[in-house]
Amino acid sequence: MVVRQAAVAAGSAGAADAAAQVLRIGGNAVDAAIAAACAATVCEPGLASLGGGGFLTVRTPAGEQVVHDFFVDAPGHGRDPALPHPRLDTVVIRFGGADQTFHAGLGSLAVPGTLDGLLHAHARHGRLPLADVVAPAARLAADGWTVDPVQAGVIVLLTDILRLSPDCWALCSTGNRPAEVGTVLTNADLARTFERIGTGAVRRFADLAGVPELLERVATAGGALTAADLADYSPDEREPLRAEHRGAVLSTNPTPSFGGPILAEATRLLGEHGPVGADAAGALRLVTALRGATDSEKRRRAAGVPGAVRGTTHVSVVDADGGIASLTQSNGSCSGVVVPGTGVQVNNVMGEEDLHPAGLHTAPPGTRIGSMMAPSILDLPDGRVVALGSGGSERIRSAMLGVIVGLVDRGEHAPGAVESPRLHWDGAGVQAEPPQSPEVVDALRSLGPVNVWEARSLYFGGAHVAVRYPDGRVEAHGDSRRGGVARIVEVR
Repeated sequence: MVVRQAAVAAGSAGAADAAAQVLRIGGNAVDAAIAAACAATVCEPGLASLGGGGFLTVRTPAGEQVVHDFFVDAPGHGRDPALPHPRLDTVVIRFGGADQTFHAGLGSLAVPGTLDGLLHAHARHGRLPLADVVAPAARLAADGWTVDPVQAGVIVLLTDILRLSPDCWALCSTGNRPAEVGTVLTNADLARTFERIGTGAVRRFADLAGVPELLERVATAGGALTAADLADYSPDEREPLRAEHRGAVLSTNPTPSFGGPILAEATRLLGEHGPVGADAAGALRLVTALRGATDSEKRRRAAGVPGAVRGTTHVSVVDADGGIASLTQSNGSCSGVVVPGTGVQVNNVMGEEDLHPAGLHTAPPGTRIGSMMAPSILDLPDGRVVALGSGGSERIRSAMLGVIVGLVDRGEHAPGAVESPRLHWDGAGVQAEPPQSPEVVDALRSLGPVNVWEARSLYFGGAHVAVRYPDGRVEAHGDSRRGGVARIVEVR
């Protein structure tokens, strides 16, 4: 019997293994990406949740391409406009040596999209029964997952938010302390939620048993999320945005999000000259393109386009039949709120000031919030097809552009393209991941201040890549900055 290959790269072993299990029993790329996304809500609890939002870029074996947009909406349908803006819980978090103010709690909830979007994508593209797709996540939640160094760090970072409610804190702590590396955590309520999803008892977020109680708590606290918001929410399907760079074709997330358009603009700027090398001249070109693309983003933000988001995770899948799935999801920075009795956390996207240039809670109800997330498919001139994407908030654009340049301009394979030191234009100067040569640093100083970090960091994103070769071979690589894990699966 002929053995064929599939591949997955994700942000944790639990997510990668869930996708691999589904691929082994006959699932396609979309089944596997959904399985991984569900598992990530268990074992990447600071980054992913069924109460968050995200995007999925799909190419079917027949060649159909579509972007599933299931990101969050601004809430407030049916809410009395005379009421004051929702009250937010303010939490100060020390990140990267600086204090940052976060807003969480019941007033910070945007309309969730992840659960609705995953179920819509499965109905549209899935091959396996839904119960089989969510089963790995259900087992992981019931039997427990082992906290890895990356997730332990995220839990410590978000501790003051997670402590806002006992239900939320219980999911990420032991003995009233943040869960440490090697700790096994369970989420029995979430396991039962996945079982109900698998049976069809839950068909959207609004069907979760604890939603009425959640909405009552939100109303009592003066929050904006309403039953009408949940009833009106629906995922969108969009035509991918396409861009070319040195013979490669990028299919990515279009507007109203801005991550994909920024990548398209950056690749256009890079394409005006020859290949981008790994030398000082190449570094200068890369950051100059990032700066130009960032200026375009600033103009959109000045126009009042709301944008997100901070906490993100990604999964890339290529299956043995030629299907491709690239999925990025986020829970914002976490709200500290759990849907009662379900184990499902809810996002805090309406509470992050820098994501709402016109002010918090000024977006009209039903407005789809913009995002830097850009799950993509890249067709290389040599016939390789790549699923790629990244977490990392504002650094998504620089992480992905670096990977694209590695694959296209420098001819690198997935590990080299993903692990190469990164450069990020932060609007005022260059953030540089080590090692960087003195020549590169000197060249970059022509653009502004250069901050060379002492060590690699999850600050620079988490790009996970899966590749299919024309002859059916595959490769995959998970970004070590964010605990990335890759699996190669033999399919008979």
